[in-house]
Amino acid sequence: MNRPSFLPITLIAAASTLLLSACMSLAPEHKTPAAPLAASWNHASADGQSAADLPWQSFYAADARLSELIAIALKNNRDLRMALLNVEQARALARVADANRLPTIGAGLSANRQPKTDGSGGSSNSYQAGLQISAFELDLFGRVKSQSDAALARYLASAEGSRSAQISLVAGVASSYLALQADHELLALARQTAAAREDSLRLTKLKFDGGAGSALDLSGAESAAAAARASLAQAKRQREQSENGLVLLLGQPLPANLAGGQPLAAARVFELPAGLPSAVLIKRPDVLQAEQLLIAANANIGAARAAFFPSISLTTSLGTASNELSQLFSNTVWSLGAQALMPIFDAGRNQANLEASKAAQAIAVAQYEKTVQQAFREVADALAGRATYAEQVRAQAEQTRAEAERLRLVGLRFANGASNSLELLDAQRASYAAQQALLQTRLGLLLNNVQLYKALGGGVGKG
Repeated sequence: MNRPSFLPITLIAAASTLLLSACMSLAPEHKTPAAPLAASWNHASADGQSAADLPWQSFYAADARLSELIAIALKNNRDLRMALLNVEQARALARVADANRLPTIGAGLSANRQPKTDGSGGSSNSYQAGLQISAFELDLFGRVKSQSDAALARYLASAEGSRSAQISLVAGVASSYLALQADHELLALARQTAAAREDSLRLTKLKFDGGAGSALDLSGAESAAAAARASLAQAKRQREQSENGLVLLLGQPLPANLAGGQPLAAARVFELPAGLPSAVLIKRPDVLQAEQLLIAANANIGAARAAFFPSISLTTSLGTASNELSQLFSNTVWSLGAQALMPIFDAGRNQANLEASKAAQAIAVAQYEKTVQQAFREVADALAGRATYAEQVRAQAEQTRAEAERLRLVGLRFANGASNSLELLDAQRASYAAQQALLQTRLGLLLNNVQLYKALGGGVGKG
């Protein structure tokens, strides 16, 4: 039995490969736009390990509870899960676009029965089997390649987007955790203050009932106790809301067997080196994502330009055919067809597509520049916070100690009858406010440290 020769389709595939390798590209050459930035940051230090190279496991190693919460969030957070799935989708679409650059070869078997047309009656049969390439475009002007390049760039952009989402999630969990720790301490302070105000109210009421106190003293004590109760209710609400925010980031309820936490005063603050903007920003995934989207926009211009040139498509088949099923593989048949189509009139469609692609590319440039400027501002703001928060904490701690001492002395004077209740209430309010401000300032210092780590590109884990 004679076997069909596959020489024609082999020659076709070889010729197609040569044409693919020789196709030109009409996309503009990609050049990273010059960043409209200052040469350096204020308050920057250049020595030490960069934040982008410091994994979050090391940055938050001092707090086992926080490290455990971050690991849980990276496993369960839905926003991060969607970002990772977007990467998988973009990768699959990039493979689809790249596959369009190669011919699709299909195998088929067909049978046909129809009446004879010579008037002799009866019917005739025909059978055919073989391989076929249908409407494969010879990409002489790089249209398909540009589309493939754009899809690849979008995939790489989505991959950088997922890294950016992870960095944001790590910073979000750390910030929410620190805020919850501060709320716990503020709640304990509010309870302590409320208990002290209730004790003061009872003593003042006893004095009033015994004729040793005035109605003014009693009203002041009642007001202070009510204010303390209101502050306690607010502290409870804030703590629960902060916990709800953390639970949302984790994607599950808080585990019951978490490691023990640490007070804000014991939390570690890193001295992260800022380095030069040009060296730092190229490592930030949001900047890399914006650049990949710019590359995709350039490739879309190439595809739009190629639409002005002729498109050549190729259709070919190779197989066997016979009127008898038993003789199907005895006769070799093949066909080769090509079609060239040159756009003459399209009502301005191609021109409009090109103009739209150029506008999209200009938007991508502006978006890239905006992303770089925003990244610069985030780092500069965090560095400004690092330069001032430590001094603010020290000053606030000194004020808190001074107000506590004033409250002690006024309390002694009040017990000996040398100070009135209004002086005592004023000292209590000032001491409570100073303690609250100290907690808030410590929280601000730690949150600024988290934001600086994030702004410098830190937050990706080991491995």
